[in-house]
Amino acid sequence: MNIRKSKSALVDLGVLVFFVILKMILPFFLVNAAYSLHRDEFLHLDQANHLAWGFQSVPPVTSIFALIIKFFGGSETAVRLLSASIGAATLIFTWKIVGAFKGNLYAKVLSAIALICCAIGRLDLLFQPNAFDILSWTAVYFFMIRFFDTKENRFLYFIAIALGVGFLNKYSIVFLAAGLIPALLISKQRAVFKNKHLYFAALLALLIMLPNLIWQYTNHFPVVGHMKELAATQLDKINRIDFLKDQLLYYFNIIFIVLAGIIALLFYKPFAGFRWIIFGFIISLALFTWFRAKGYYAAGLYPVIIAAGCTYFSFVFNNGWKKYLKVLLIILPVALFSITMKFAYPVLSPEQIIAKHDKFAKIGMLRWEDGLQHDLPQDFADMQGWKEMAALVDIAYAKVKDKSALLVRADNYGEAGAINYYSKFKNINAVAYNADYLYWFKMDKPIKHLILIREPNEDDPQRKKEQPFFGKITKIGEVTTPYAREKGAGVFLLEDANIDINSRINSEIEEEKHDH
Repeated sequence: MNIRKSKSALVDLGVLVFFVILKMILPFFLVNAAYSLHRDEFLHLDQANHLAWGFQSVPPVTSIFALIIKFFGGSETAVRLLSASIGAATLIFTWKIVGAFKGNLYAKVLSAIALICCAIGRLDLLFQPNAFDILSWTAVYFFMIRFFDTKENRFLYFIAIALGVGFLNKYSIVFLAAGLIPALLISKQRAVFKNKHLYFAALLALLIMLPNLIWQYTNHFPVVGHMKELAATQLDKINRIDFLKDQLLYYFNIIFIVLAGIIALLFYKPFAGFRWIIFGFIISLALFTWFRAKGYYAAGLYPVIIAAGCTYFSFVFNNGWKKYLKVLLIILPVALFSITMKFAYPVLSPEQIIAKHDKFAKIGMLRWEDGLQHDLPQDFADMQGWKEMAALVDIAYAKVKDKSALLVRADNYGEAGAINYYSKFKNINAVAYNADYLYWFKMDKPIKHLILIREPNEDDPQRKKEQPFFGKITKIGEVTTPYAREKGAGVFLLEDANIDINSRINSEIEEEKHDH
């Protein structure tokens, strides 16, 4: 009997390793060579050079991952591998949750396929806080399930660590806590609130969060300004119904698994002890809907639902003719993924997408946040033109002899980050009046020369505004990559300033900070 269990465990581990390796290598097949990194990734990578307990845009965990990427050479391969490894960790925790639900190997395999074939796999593709956000939520669920199963208090502290570190990655994890607390209060698991270790664990979570909370306080809570800006520019434009539609769209390939998980957690008798999960899911989803969250903010809720759905299918399709349906359940997500991946992932080159323009336009993939139709999906256009821009800036940078008196100022964080990442001058330190770069200006020496990167179609292409203040202004060139979002952005070299550039820039920085 022990030998049989040992063999079963070995097979289980072998299959898990297979899916982990698959998860790690998939990004290299799902991103066409025509694309570089995404504009958001450049900002997060740059945070490795400005370590702190917080940033205007995100808490500090992403900067630690950026430092790890930097340690391993900082290549695009390293970026892809780190993001994929976080996604692989989520897959492992989901696999473990299926095991905690008493699911068999089939259920575990189905859960791994489901994670790869839904929007969660897409969110794991880019180096952003989203991947670790999903991981931390999934870890919280796993440790909670283990606590209620074993009554071992150590799991409460593991929950605290997952919540604390998750908070240091992305503040939206408070929506998980806001859903779980009332869910536990209305379920049979409410007895946990009588356990003193719960409060010791809560204190541990608070201690983990404390350095960032102190940083927020000492920096006048930039997260508040960031949230106001996000609400004004993006969230207020989100329709609550659209958020709920996104939940169907993101999990379309595995919607039958998600629905099975919801139904099982609500009504299936063997899952009666896990009702708190679905209660928390409903409450958190309702809160996200009320606050007009972006659709992907709720992604962390789904791995445990997927695990429940896969386990449910392994139970009900285990006998007679129904067991043959299990093969269909494996094939269906893969088949749907093979159809939809060319829309969700940058698999096709820009030319191939344009050749299929009508298909992309029909499903709304070519509509950007400006409301207009474009040639590429916005995310894909955000992965174009960066190397060309950095090369133009390098030409300008090389022309200046006294680089200590030179400042490179981009128009936005994507440009600044891309220049810092792709430039052959590793101390170029491009900045912008945007996002975290607003706090990263180095003004310890008098600035005499500027390299400006200006947006396409701006109202002063000849730099007439700056001409009285500089001895010479040269347009180095502009981005010509056909389908880049930054196409037409100009690079200008402004030399020999005749005014105090430092004081002017400092006043503009303070004005921008005040606006934020």
